[in-house]
Amino acid sequence: MNDSQTEIRDSVLKHCSQFPDDYWLEHDESGEFPFEFHKSMADAGWFGIAMPESVGGAGLGITEAAVMMQAVSESGGGMSAASSIHGPVFSLEPIARFGTEEQQQRMIPPVLNGEQKMCFGVTEPNVGLDTTKLKTRAVREAGGYRVNGEKIWITNAHVADKIMLLARTTPIEEVERKTQGLSLFYTDLDKAKIETRLIPKMGRHAVGSNMLFINDLFIPEEDRIGGEGDGFKIILHGLNPERILLGAEAVGLGRVAIQRAAKYARERIVFDRPIGMNQGIQHPLAKCWAQVEAANLMVMQGAAKYDAGLECGVEANAGKYLAAEAGFEACHTAMLTLGGMGYAKEYHLERYLREVLIPRTAPISPHMILNYIAERVLELPKSY
Repeated sequence: MNDSQTEIRDSVLKHCSQFPDDYWLEHDESGEFPFEFHKSMADAGWFGIAMPESVGGAGLGITEAAVMMQAVSESGGGMSAASSIHGPVFSLEPIARFGTEEQQQRMIPPVLNGEQKMCFGVTEPNVGLDTTKLKTRAVREAGGYRVNGEKIWITNAHVADKIMLLARTTPIEEVERKTQGLSLFYTDLDKAKIETRLIPKMGRHAVGSNMLFINDLFIPEEDRIGGEGDGFKIILHGLNPERILLGAEAVGLGRVAIQRAAKYARERIVFDRPIGMNQGIQHPLAKCWAQVEAANLMVMQGAAKYDAGLECGVEANAGKYLAAEAGFEACHTAMLTLGGMGYAKEYHLERYLREVLIPRTAPISPHMILNYIAERVLELPKSY
Protein backbone atom coordinates (compact mmCIF):
# COMPACT_ATOMS: atom_id res chain seq x y z
CA MET A 1 0.00 0.00 0.00
CA ASN A 2 1.07 3.57 -0.60
CA ASP A 3 1.11 6.18 2.18
CA SER A 4 -2.42 7.38 1.41
CA GLN A 5 -3.85 3.87 1.56
CA THR A 6 -1.97 3.14 4.78
CA GLU A 7 -3.45 6.30 6.27
CA ILE A 8 -6.95 5.16 5.22
CA ARG A 9 -6.41 1.79 6.90
CA ASP A 10 -5.10 3.34 10.13
CA SER A 11 -7.88 5.95 10.24
CA VAL A 12 -10.64 3.37 9.72
CA LEU A 13 -9.22 1.02 12.35
CA LYS A 14 -9.06 3.93 14.80
CA HIS A 15 -12.61 5.01 13.96
CA CYS A 16 -13.97 1.48 14.35
CA SER A 17 -12.30 1.09 17.76
CA GLN A 18 -15.20 3.20 19.09
CA PHE A 19 -17.35 0.11 18.52
CA PRO A 20 -15.78 -2.69 20.57
CA ASP A 21 -16.44 -6.42 20.43
CA ASP A 22 -19.28 -6.18 22.93
CA TYR A 23 -21.15 -3.77 20.65
CA TRP A 24 -21.14 -6.30 17.82
CA LEU A 25 -21.96 -9.21 20.11
CA GLU A 26 -24.96 -7.33 21.51
CA HIS A 27 -26.24 -6.53 18.02
CA ASP A 28 -25.64 -10.08 16.86
CA GLU A 29 -27.77 -11.33 19.73
CA SER A 30 -30.52 -8.71 19.42
CA GLY A 31 -30.63 -8.61 15.62
CA GLU A 32 -30.84 -4.82 15.74
CA PHE A 33 -29.27 -2.92 12.84
CA PRO A 34 -26.11 -1.03 13.96
CA PHE A 35 -27.58 2.43 13.41
CA GLU A 36 -24.89 4.16 15.51
CA PHE A 37 -22.05 2.63 13.51
CA HIS A 38 -23.77 3.38 10.20
CA LYS A 39 -24.28 7.03 11.19
CA SER A 40 -20.72 7.44 12.43
CA MET A 41 -19.24 6.15 9.16
CA ALA A 42 -21.53 8.42 7.15
CA ASP A 43 -20.70 11.43 9.31
CA ALA A 44 -16.99 10.71 8.85
CA GLY A 45 -17.44 10.69 5.07
CA TRP A 46 -16.36 7.10 4.45
CA PHE A 47 -19.37 6.09 2.35
CA GLY A 48 -18.23 8.19 -0.58
CA ILE A 49 -14.66 6.94 -0.76
CA ALA A 50 -15.08 5.63 -4.33
CA MET A 51 -17.76 8.07 -5.49
CA PRO A 52 -17.02 11.15 -7.67
CA GLU A 53 -16.28 14.43 -5.90
CA SER A 54 -19.13 16.02 -7.89
CA VAL A 55 -21.66 14.13 -5.75
CA GLY A 56 -19.87 14.55 -2.43
CA GLY A 57 -17.50 11.61 -2.70
CA ALA A 58 -13.73 11.42 -2.25
CA GLY A 59 -13.07 10.49 -5.87
CA LEU A 60 -10.77 7.59 -4.95
CA GLY A 61 -10.82 4.06 -6.32
CA ILE A 62 -12.06 0.59 -5.55
CA THR A 63 -8.57 -0.12 -4.18
CA GLU A 64 -9.09 2.46 -1.45
CA ALA A 65 -12.62 1.18 -0.86
CA ALA A 66 -11.23 -2.35 -0.46
CA VAL A 67 -8.62 -1.10 2.03
CA MET A 68 -11.38 0.63 3.98
CA MET A 69 -13.77 -2.34 4.02
CA GLN A 70 -10.97 -4.70 4.94
CA ALA A 71 -10.15 -2.53 7.96
CA VAL A 72 -13.83 -2.38 8.97
CA SER A 73 -13.98 -6.17 9.01
CA GLU A 74 -10.56 -6.56 10.64
CA SER A 75 -11.56 -4.19 13.46
CA GLY A 76 -13.69 -7.00 14.88
CA GLY A 77 -16.94 -5.81 13.37
CA GLY A 78 -16.68 -8.53 10.75
CA MET A 79 -19.46 -8.92 8.21
CA SER A 80 -21.98 -7.27 10.53
CA ALA A 81 -20.06 -4.02 10.29
CA ALA A 82 -19.05 -4.41 6.64
CA SER A 83 -22.48 -5.41 5.36
CA SER A 84 -24.17 -2.52 7.16
CA ILE A 85 -22.27 -0.08 4.94
CA HIS A 86 -21.46 -2.27 1.93
CA GLY A 87 -24.31 -0.87 -0.18
CA PRO A 88 -23.36 2.81 -0.11
CA VAL A 89 -19.74 1.99 -0.91
CA PHE A 90 -20.28 0.05 -4.14
CA SER A 91 -23.99 -0.27 -5.01
CA LEU A 92 -24.28 3.33 -6.21
CA GLU A 93 -21.74 2.64 -8.95
CA PRO A 94 -24.44 2.13 -11.65
CA ILE A 95 -25.82 5.61 -10.93
CA ALA A 96 -22.37 7.19 -10.93
CA ARG A 97 -21.52 5.54 -14.27
CA PHE A 98 -24.84 5.49 -16.13
CA GLY A 99 -27.15 7.93 -14.38
CA THR A 100 -27.90 11.40 -15.67
CA GLU A 101 -26.44 14.43 -13.92
CA GLU A 102 -29.85 15.06 -12.35
CA GLN A 103 -30.06 11.48 -11.09
CA GLN A 104 -26.56 11.56 -9.65
CA GLN A 105 -27.24 14.76 -7.72
CA ARG A 106 -30.67 13.59 -6.54
CA MET A 107 -29.87 9.98 -5.65
CA ILE A 108 -26.28 9.72 -4.42
CA PRO A 109 -25.66 12.47 -1.81
CA PRO A 110 -28.52 11.45 0.56
CA VAL A 111 -27.03 7.95 0.80
CA LEU A 112 -23.47 9.16 1.27
CA ASN A 113 -24.43 11.50 4.11
CA GLY A 114 -26.49 8.80 5.84
CA GLU A 115 -29.83 10.53 5.35
CA GLN A 116 -31.13 7.54 3.35
CA LYS A 117 -30.35 3.84 3.42
CA MET A 118 -30.50 1.71 0.30
CA CYS A 119 -30.67 -1.94 -0.71
CA PHE A 120 -29.95 -3.85 -3.92
CA GLY A 121 -32.77 -5.99 -5.31
CA VAL A 122 -31.69 -8.55 -7.91
CA THR A 123 -31.90 -12.14 -6.63
CA GLU A 124 -35.21 -14.02 -6.87
CA PRO A 125 -36.49 -17.20 -5.18
CA ASN A 126 -36.74 -19.45 -8.25
CA VAL A 127 -33.98 -18.03 -10.41
CA GLY A 128 -30.74 -18.23 -8.45
CA LEU A 129 -27.70 -17.11 -10.44
CA ASP A 130 -29.53 -17.29 -13.79
CA THR A 131 -30.23 -13.55 -13.67
CA THR A 132 -31.57 -13.33 -17.22
CA LYS A 133 -34.63 -15.35 -16.15
CA LEU A 134 -35.81 -12.86 -13.52
CA LYS A 135 -39.59 -12.90 -13.23
CA THR A 136 -40.18 -9.53 -11.54
CA ARG A 137 -42.03 -7.59 -14.21
CA ALA A 138 -42.06 -3.83 -14.82
CA VAL A 139 -44.86 -2.91 -17.23
CA ARG A 140 -44.73 0.51 -18.85
CA GLU A 141 -47.66 2.87 -18.26
CA ALA A 142 -48.17 6.61 -18.36
CA GLY A 143 -45.27 8.32 -16.61
CA GLY A 144 -43.43 5.18 -15.58
CA TYR A 145 -43.74 1.49 -14.77
CA ARG A 146 -45.95 -0.79 -12.69
CA VAL A 147 -43.89 -3.48 -10.94
CA ASN A 148 -44.89 -6.86 -9.48
CA GLY A 149 -42.70 -9.72 -8.32
CA GLU A 150 -40.59 -11.24 -5.57
CA LYS A 151 -36.97 -10.88 -4.45
CA ILE A 152 -34.92 -12.81 -1.91
CA TRP A 153 -31.75 -12.35 0.16
CA ILE A 154 -32.04 -8.57 -0.07
CA THR A 155 -29.71 -7.13 2.53
CA ASN A 156 -31.04 -4.30 4.73
CA ALA A 157 -34.37 -3.98 2.87
CA HIS A 158 -36.22 -3.85 6.20
CA VAL A 159 -34.42 -0.61 7.16
CA ALA A 160 -33.94 0.84 3.65
CA ASP A 161 -35.53 3.96 2.21
CA LYS A 162 -34.43 3.26 -1.38
CA ILE A 163 -34.01 0.21 -3.58
CA MET A 164 -31.87 -0.48 -6.63
CA LEU A 165 -34.18 -2.85 -8.49
CA LEU A 166 -33.61 -5.02 -11.56
CA ALA A 167 -36.81 -6.06 -13.35
CA ARG A 168 -37.81 -7.36 -16.76
CA THR A 169 -39.45 -4.71 -18.96
CA THR A 170 -39.66 -6.91 -22.07
CA PRO A 171 -40.69 -10.59 -21.80
CA ILE A 172 -37.77 -12.93 -22.40
CA GLU A 173 -39.54 -14.61 -25.32
CA GLU A 174 -39.67 -11.26 -27.13
CA VAL A 175 -35.95 -10.40 -27.06
CA GLU A 176 -33.17 -11.54 -29.37
CA ARG A 177 -30.77 -12.27 -26.53
CA LYS A 178 -31.86 -13.25 -23.04
CA THR A 179 -29.65 -10.54 -21.53
CA GLN A 180 -31.87 -7.93 -23.17
CA GLY A 181 -35.13 -6.56 -21.80
CA LEU A 182 -34.01 -6.11 -18.19
CA SER A 183 -34.10 -2.57 -16.77
CA LEU A 184 -32.53 -1.05 -13.68
CA PHE A 185 -34.37 1.34 -11.36
CA TYR A 186 -33.45 3.30 -8.24
CA THR A 187 -36.58 4.33 -6.41
CA ASP A 188 -38.41 4.65 -3.11
CA LEU A 189 -38.86 1.46 -1.13
CA ASP A 190 -42.56 2.02 -0.56
CA LYS A 191 -43.54 -0.23 2.37
CA ALA A 192 -47.19 0.07 1.33
CA LYS A 193 -46.32 -1.72 -1.92
CA ILE A 194 -43.28 -3.78 -0.87
CA GLU A 195 -43.60 -6.23 1.99
CA THR A 196 -40.29 -7.19 3.64
CA ARG A 197 -39.86 -10.42 5.61
CA LEU A 198 -36.68 -11.15 7.51
CA ILE A 199 -35.09 -14.54 6.84
CA PRO A 200 -33.91 -16.29 10.04
CA LYS A 201 -30.29 -17.25 9.41
CA MET A 202 -27.07 -18.56 10.87
CA GLY A 203 -25.06 -15.38 11.33
CA ARG A 204 -24.76 -11.64 10.75
CA HIS A 205 -28.01 -11.18 12.63
CA ALA A 206 -27.57 -7.41 12.96
CA VAL A 207 -27.80 -7.01 9.19
CA GLY A 208 -31.05 -8.52 8.02
CA SER A 209 -31.63 -10.54 4.86
CA ASN A 210 -35.12 -10.21 3.44
CA MET A 211 -37.71 -11.62 1.14
CA LEU A 212 -39.58 -8.91 -0.78
CA PHE A 213 -43.11 -9.14 -2.12
CA ILE A 214 -43.73 -6.34 -4.62
CA ASN A 215 -47.36 -5.59 -5.38
CA ASP A 216 -48.32 -2.86 -7.89
CA LEU A 217 -45.34 -0.64 -7.12
CA PHE A 218 -45.28 2.43 -9.38
CA ILE A 219 -41.83 3.63 -10.44
CA PRO A 220 -41.64 6.98 -12.25
CA GLU A 221 -39.68 6.96 -15.49
CA GLU A 222 -37.13 9.39 -14.09
CA ASP A 223 -36.05 6.66 -11.64
CA ARG A 224 -34.85 4.35 -14.43
CA ILE A 225 -31.05 4.16 -14.67
CA GLY A 226 -29.83 4.05 -18.25
CA GLY A 227 -31.89 2.93 -21.22
CA GLU A 228 -34.86 0.60 -21.03
CA GLY A 229 -33.61 -2.95 -21.48
CA ASP A 230 -29.99 -2.10 -20.61
CA GLY A 231 -30.17 -3.14 -16.95
CA PHE A 232 -28.22 -6.39 -17.23
CA LYS A 233 -25.35 -4.67 -19.03
CA ILE A 234 -25.31 -1.94 -16.40
CA ILE A 235 -25.19 -4.21 -13.35
CA LEU A 236 -22.31 -6.17 -14.85
CA HIS A 237 -20.13 -3.12 -14.20
CA GLY A 238 -20.82 -3.48 -10.47
CA LEU A 239 -20.12 -7.21 -10.15
CA ASN A 240 -16.33 -7.05 -10.12
CA PRO A 241 -16.16 -4.29 -7.47
CA GLU A 242 -18.58 -6.31 -5.34
CA ARG A 243 -16.38 -9.40 -5.52
CA ILE A 244 -13.29 -7.34 -4.72
CA LEU A 245 -14.90 -5.78 -1.64
CA LEU A 246 -16.24 -9.16 -0.41
CA GLY A 247 -12.75 -10.61 -0.82
CA ALA A 248 -11.23 -7.73 1.13
CA GLU A 249 -13.75 -8.22 3.93
CA ALA A 250 -12.98 -11.95 4.10
CA VAL A 251 -9.28 -11.12 4.39
CA GLY A 252 -10.09 -8.74 7.24
CA LEU A 253 -12.01 -11.44 9.09
CA GLY A 254 -9.19 -13.94 8.59
CA ARG A 255 -6.68 -11.46 9.92
CA VAL A 256 -8.55 -10.60 13.10
CA ALA A 257 -9.22 -14.29 13.79
CA ILE A 258 -5.52 -15.12 13.49
CA GLN A 259 -4.59 -12.15 15.70
CA ARG A 260 -7.04 -13.23 18.41
CA ALA A 261 -5.86 -16.86 18.29
CA ALA A 262 -2.17 -15.91 18.42
CA LYS A 263 -2.76 -13.64 21.42
CA TYR A 264 -4.58 -16.44 23.23
CA ALA A 265 -1.81 -18.92 22.35
CA ARG A 266 0.82 -16.59 23.84
CA GLU A 267 -1.10 -16.20 27.09
CA ARG A 268 -2.73 -19.59 27.67
CA ILE A 269 -0.59 -21.73 29.97
CA VAL A 270 -1.03 -25.52 29.93
CA PHE A 271 1.53 -27.99 31.36
CA ASP A 272 3.52 -24.99 32.63
CA ARG A 273 4.10 -23.49 29.17
CA PRO A 274 2.18 -21.29 26.73
CA ILE A 275 0.35 -23.40 24.18
CA GLY A 276 1.89 -21.19 21.49
CA MET A 277 5.19 -23.02 22.04
CA ASN A 278 3.64 -26.12 20.52
CA GLN A 279 4.12 -26.55 16.78
CA GLY A 280 0.67 -28.14 16.64
CA ILE A 281 -0.61 -24.63 17.45
CA GLN A 282 2.04 -22.62 15.56
CA HIS A 283 1.98 -24.33 12.19
CA PRO A 284 -1.78 -24.18 11.46
CA LEU A 285 -1.89 -20.47 12.36
CA ALA A 286 1.22 -19.69 10.34
CA LYS A 287 -0.24 -21.55 7.35
CA CYS A 288 -3.47 -19.57 7.68
CA TRP A 289 -1.53 -16.29 7.81
CA ALA A 290 0.28 -17.15 4.59
CA GLN A 291 -2.93 -18.13 2.83
CA VAL A 292 -4.81 -15.00 3.92
CA GLU A 293 -2.01 -12.65 2.89
CA ALA A 294 -1.58 -14.39 -0.47
CA ALA A 295 -5.31 -14.10 -1.11
CA ASN A 296 -5.11 -10.41 -0.26
CA LEU A 297 -2.57 -9.87 -3.04
CA MET A 298 -5.00 -11.31 -5.60
CA VAL A 299 -7.86 -9.18 -4.25
CA MET A 300 -5.75 -6.03 -4.48
CA GLN A 301 -4.52 -6.93 -7.95
CA GLY A 302 -8.14 -7.11 -9.05
CA ALA A 303 -8.80 -3.72 -7.47
CA ALA A 304 -5.75 -2.15 -9.11
CA LYS A 305 -6.73 -3.45 -12.54
CA TYR A 306 -10.30 -2.20 -12.09
CA ASP A 307 -9.09 1.26 -11.15
CA ALA A 308 -6.76 1.25 -14.16
CA GLY A 309 -9.71 0.52 -16.46
CA LEU A 310 -8.40 -2.95 -17.31
CA GLU A 311 -10.34 -6.21 -17.53
CA CYS A 312 -10.27 -7.65 -14.01
CA GLY A 313 -12.94 -10.36 -13.96
CA VAL A 314 -10.48 -13.21 -13.44
CA GLU A 315 -8.62 -11.47 -10.62
CA ALA A 316 -11.79 -10.19 -8.92
CA ASN A 317 -13.37 -13.64 -8.94
CA ALA A 318 -10.19 -15.50 -8.01
CA GLY A 319 -9.49 -13.00 -5.22
CA LYS A 320 -12.97 -13.43 -3.78
CA TYR A 321 -12.65 -17.22 -3.97
CA LEU A 322 -9.18 -17.38 -2.39
CA ALA A 323 -9.99 -14.83 0.32
CA ALA A 324 -13.20 -16.58 1.32
CA GLU A 325 -11.54 -20.00 1.51
CA ALA A 326 -8.52 -18.66 3.39
CA GLY A 327 -10.72 -16.56 5.67
CA PHE A 328 -12.85 -19.57 6.52
CA GLU A 329 -9.82 -21.73 7.28
CA ALA A 330 -8.35 -18.96 9.43
CA CYS A 331 -11.55 -18.51 11.46
CA HIS A 332 -11.96 -22.25 11.91
CA THR A 333 -8.33 -22.77 12.91
CA ALA A 334 -8.49 -19.82 15.31
CA MET A 335 -11.55 -21.27 16.99
CA LEU A 336 -9.85 -24.66 17.36
CA THR A 337 -6.78 -22.95 18.84
CA LEU A 338 -8.87 -21.83 21.80
CA GLY A 339 -10.33 -25.28 22.29
CA GLY A 340 -13.63 -25.16 24.16
CA MET A 341 -13.35 -21.40 24.69
CA GLY A 342 -13.34 -20.90 20.94
CA TYR A 343 -16.95 -22.07 21.03
CA ALA A 344 -17.82 -19.42 23.64
CA LYS A 345 -19.36 -16.17 22.48
CA GLU A 346 -17.17 -14.05 24.74
CA TYR A 347 -14.13 -14.70 22.53
CA HIS A 348 -16.05 -13.81 19.33
CA LEU A 349 -14.37 -16.45 17.16
CA GLU A 350 -17.58 -18.43 16.79
CA ARG A 351 -19.18 -15.24 15.45
CA TYR A 352 -16.35 -14.76 12.97
CA LEU A 353 -16.73 -18.36 11.79
CA ARG A 354 -20.45 -17.91 11.22
CA GLU A 355 -19.94 -14.63 9.40
CA VAL A 356 -17.09 -15.74 7.14
CA LEU A 357 -19.50 -18.18 5.52
CA ILE A 358 -21.16 -15.19 3.86
CA PRO A 359 -18.29 -14.25 1.51
CA ARG A 360 -17.66 -17.95 1.01
CA THR A 361 -21.23 -18.41 -0.28
CA ALA A 362 -22.34 -15.04 -1.67
CA PRO A 363 -22.84 -13.20 -3.93
CA ILE A 364 -21.65 -16.07 -6.12
CA SER A 365 -20.80 -19.61 -5.11
CA PRO A 366 -17.23 -20.93 -5.20
CA HIS A 367 -18.34 -23.49 -7.78
CA MET A 368 -19.48 -20.82 -10.22
CA ILE A 369 -16.20 -18.95 -9.76
CA LEU A 370 -14.26 -22.11 -10.59
CA ASN A 371 -16.48 -22.53 -13.67
CA TYR A 372 -15.65 -18.95 -14.69
CA ILE A 373 -11.90 -19.44 -14.26
CA ALA A 374 -12.00 -22.76 -16.13
CA GLU A 375 -13.71 -21.07 -19.08
CA ARG A 376 -11.87 -17.72 -19.14
CA VAL A 377 -8.36 -18.82 -18.16
CA LEU A 378 -8.12 -22.48 -19.15
CA GLU A 379 -10.38 -22.11 -22.21
CA LEU A 380 -12.43 -25.16 -21.20
CA PRO A 381 -15.98 -25.60 -22.55
CA LYS A 382 -18.89 -24.11 -20.63
CA SER A 383 -20.34 -26.68 -18.26
CA TYR A 384 -23.81 -25.23 -17.65
